[in-house]
Amino acid sequence: MAGFKRKVFYVGGFDPRGVRFYQQLLAEQMARWSDKTGEVATQSRRRKKSAIRSDWTIRNETRDVTTEYSFLRWEDIVSAAWIRNPLALAARAIGYYRGIARNLDMAKAKALGIAPLITLFYPPILTILLPLLIALPVWGIAAIWLPWWVALLIGLVAGVLLARPLLTRVHAPWLLRFFIFNGELSADGATQAAVDARLDEFADEIVGELDGAWDEVLLITHSNGSILAVSLMNRLLDRMPGPLPANFALVTMGHCIPLIACRRDATRFHGELRRLGTHDFRWIDVGSPPDGAAYFGVNPMLIVGAEARPRMELLSPRFHLFYEPATYHKGYANKYEIHFDYLRTGDRVSPIDYPSLMASPRTIDQSVAEFRAIG
Repeated sequence: MAGFKRKVFYVGGFDPRGVRFYQQLLAEQMARWSDKTGEVATQSRRRKKSAIRSDWTIRNETRDVTTEYSFLRWEDIVSAAWIRNPLALAARAIGYYRGIARNLDMAKAKALGIAPLITLFYPPILTILLPLLIALPVWGIAAIWLPWWVALLIGLVAGVLLARPLLTRVHAPWLLRFFIFNGELSADGATQAAVDARLDEFADEIVGELDGAWDEVLLITHSNGSILAVSLMNRLLDRMPGPLPANFALVTMGHCIPLIACRRDATRFHGELRRLGTHDFRWIDVGSPPDGAAYFGVNPMLIVGAEARPRMELLSPRFHLFYEPATYHKGYANKYEIHFDYLRTGDRVSPIDYPSLMASPRTIDQSVAEFRAIG
């Protein structure tokens, strides 16, 4: 009897760390998964298939499952867009939030979830208020002995220096870079040409593998990769002579598509969502309600009033069922970790955790059915 064969294409989020980091993360999680299931899962060395694609093989020897994994790379684009100078970051952030003030459909955004709105606005608020809160007492104490303007300068310098590690801890600079990048995408900015060219290459890589002898083909995206998936899926559909194969599914994890879709000026992106809505394919979205960097339970095509032919299933991963209370990433301090829990296995194995999707002999629909049956 032939074993189960799966093909996975992965598009990650706005992260300059790239393929080495994510292969190591997957290796660590596969080891945890093997330890918890008792099934022997191994991961091969990385193979460079092209300048924008790295492959490796995941084998579940116990269940005779082979997953050929392709990491589609765009970390070079992220690195080029990564604003390193704090002053430049502040200036670009001001421009971004001016655009948000003009173009964000606030009523629509509020209806989709308050947590992502808080995530959108807390970085600039903290970046301004936290240094000031630190600077004021320093200024007051220094002013006892020094001229007011010298004391003020000392206070401001102390505020900036002492606030910086605290802001980094809550990932405010990363979020600002992330928002600025997607603001440029929504407005057809400077990064659009590079992203378009890369998505063309991604589509060619995927189409070239669709007719393989696979039991299933998954396009899995995480975070910002799910925004790219809208354009990428349209490219795939344009390249196909007919519908996508029945064994194909799009899986989005922690999607943040409304970040662009709720902007009035994102007319090109709205058109891509409407076009995507006219096609019939399987789409599973996994979004955690506590994840403030993602939108839980949101069908993105409905944001723009599009037809919604894709067979979309909106799932919460229900992390609270699969983590012990001591290790469950909850609360404000763990928002960043919650956003990466989609790529991990918990204290108990879930049928739809990332290692399970890689190593189990179930199709994605069988995994979803098993997950739904858990009380």
